[in-house]
Amino acid sequence: MKQLTEQFAQSVVRPRARDTYKGSFGKILIVGGNAHFGGAAIMSASAAVYAGAGLVSVATDPVNRHALHARLPEAMILDATAPELETAVRQATVIVVGPGLGTDVTALTILKTVFAAVNAKQVMIIDGSAITLVASHHLDYPQAQLIWTPHQIEWQRLSGLPLAAQTIEASQKAAAKIPGIIVAKSSHTHVFVDEDVYENTAGGPAMATGGSGDTLTGIIAAFAGQFQPLDKAALAAVFVHSRVADIVAMNSYVALPTMVIRELPTYLKQLSE
Repeated sequence: MKQLTEQFAQSVVRPRARDTYKGSFGKILIVGGNAHFGGAAIMSASAAVYAGAGLVSVATDPVNRHALHARLPEAMILDATAPELETAVRQATVIVVGPGLGTDVTALTILKTVFAAVNAKQVMIIDGSAITLVASHHLDYPQAQLIWTPHQIEWQRLSGLPLAAQTIEASQKAAAKIPGIIVAKSSHTHVFVDEDVYENTAGGPAMATGGSGDTLTGIIAAFAGQFQPLDKAALAAVFVHSRVADIVAMNSYVALPTMVIRELPTYLKQLSE
């Protein structure tokens, strides 16, 4: 088993070249946030922006428009049920689908639309509700460079492994049957990349609060849009998220996602020097 460390993250997060522009750092689309869980999409998008994504758009329920614009004026917005969603998916370099999406008929329709529009050159991060929908409806995996971010219950649904059976060995075997990178979130997050297993050395109980997973998906999306190769970008994002939470937890009982998001640019600057 390999370990994710600050030295690893430093090897990925490099200074920006002078002759770059916003298009150089990824065009990210966040698909999620129904009428009840708009905060999930907002936190994911905020994390992507604060982690350096060049352009971020959010396809969400229209009820979230004012909240998103108030909290994150850097992001663009579109109706997740509108025909424009297909075009937005095709134009993105990285797509996040699932944060706060829900599991109803509308959510399933949105997910199928996204899956049908994506292509093999794009990166797709499948999170939260989208994982549940894939597992419960036995959806075909989309043709894209996939990253899955299940918590333990979602991993149970996707892999078929009960919680008590989610050993490293069993999870590795299950991950081998699923295309892409698996970020298996828990108190000791493990990432499965091909035949390798990486253990996150950062993070703690201060992160155990709603929205932490949504924040992680945004950071992974931002890194996927900025750094290469994809596996190292995803691994570095996992560490950075937890390390920044640890920094927040030095002076706070709980590392709220919004607090972690605000600290991202400062920590990334330190890493890149």
